[in-house]
Amino acid sequence: MPFHSEDPSSDLSYIINELGEDREHYFNAMAPPIMQTSNFAFHKVEDLRKAFEDEMSGYLYSRGLNPTTDILRKKLAAMDGAEDCLVFANGAAAIFAGVLPFVKAGDHIISVRHPYTWAQRTFDVILPRFGVSTTYVDGYTIEEFEKALQPNTTFIYLESPNSWTYAIQPIQEVAALAKKHGIITLIDNSYCTPLYQKPFELGIDLCMQTATKYIGGHSDTLGGVLTGTHKHMKKIFDSEYLNIGSGIAPFNAWLLIRGLRTLPARIERITRSTQQVLSYLKQHPKVDKILFPLDETFPQYSLAKQQMKGACGLLTFTVKEGTMERITNLCESLQHILMAVSWGGHESLILPKCAGIRPSHFDPNKVEHQYIRLYVGLEEPGYLIQDLEQALDKI
Repeated sequence: MPFHSEDPSSDLSYIINELGEDREHYFNAMAPPIMQTSNFAFHKVEDLRKAFEDEMSGYLYSRGLNPTTDILRKKLAAMDGAEDCLVFANGAAAIFAGVLPFVKAGDHIISVRHPYTWAQRTFDVILPRFGVSTTYVDGYTIEEFEKALQPNTTFIYLESPNSWTYAIQPIQEVAALAKKHGIITLIDNSYCTPLYQKPFELGIDLCMQTATKYIGGHSDTLGGVLTGTHKHMKKIFDSEYLNIGSGIAPFNAWLLIRGLRTLPARIERITRSTQQVLSYLKQHPKVDKILFPLDETFPQYSLAKQQMKGACGLLTFTVKEGTMERITNLCESLQHILMAVSWGGHESLILPKCAGIRPSHFDPNKVEHQYIRLYVGLEEPGYLIQDLEQALDKI
């Protein structure tokens, strides 16, 4: 039986180390086996018939359920405080499957402005082909969502915080507004993870994470997570999950189980190191602006403190006289911090916004063109600060 105590860390320890792991069924091995099978056998026709009728009721074919993946599903659902969970091959697949079952031709979606690339592609390219429209809002206040409401609004998509400017939305107010109008809400909680933000406690219907990042933690596998009620997960499973075939493979699920074992320890270290790197950047004479949701200078600091327990390892900064040449020189001068997309792994990363902008389109008067995103990994903070120091010296 699940163990629950008044100490949240005790519940987390149980979830990570024990929940879903029936070790007596696999020789009392500490690590669960990888059930690398595509198919499952039946002794009775009636059992096979039941599996055909409801593929979520048991094991039929690993495109649907798989024992290794199920261990991960149970852990991730429990961490979010949700009834159920589905795990996908990547975060983009989780977003797509989380939206599509809840809209139909003629419906309207409200989304935060500039969401994750593949969420925006879903809203701007795929869904309009089927008569589904989207209105984008900054989402800083509940009034923006109220003004964007239409009679045919059926879905609200949140990303709080996002992964460049860390803009956040008043989650509880948005959830209450949505419930009042019978609208489904989905939030991308990749930035905070369930350790630092609990969207279901604030009234959200569906919670998504890119497991590629903090959950995996080693930059060696992709994954996407959707959690919610069993009813919602069953709806997604019976349609988009099975039909598109975007479920995670057993080996990748096993890698994510491995990543979960050390998630709290990694998050704690990353959070502590980020504070040291942040303090260094704030006092550097060549650094202009810094964006970090739990820094007192952040525009939405008060709301961030209400909704978030922590802010992990991602921050954005700009340099003074932020030309493309100076930004490029800084990023290319780093010797240990790697230039790459994504975040959440063991290694620290830098990503200049201008890498996605043609040089002829770069405008030094637009602060968003100057953004440099830094992810603080598991290296010693002094090691990272020395690397930043020598690179900043060169501009």
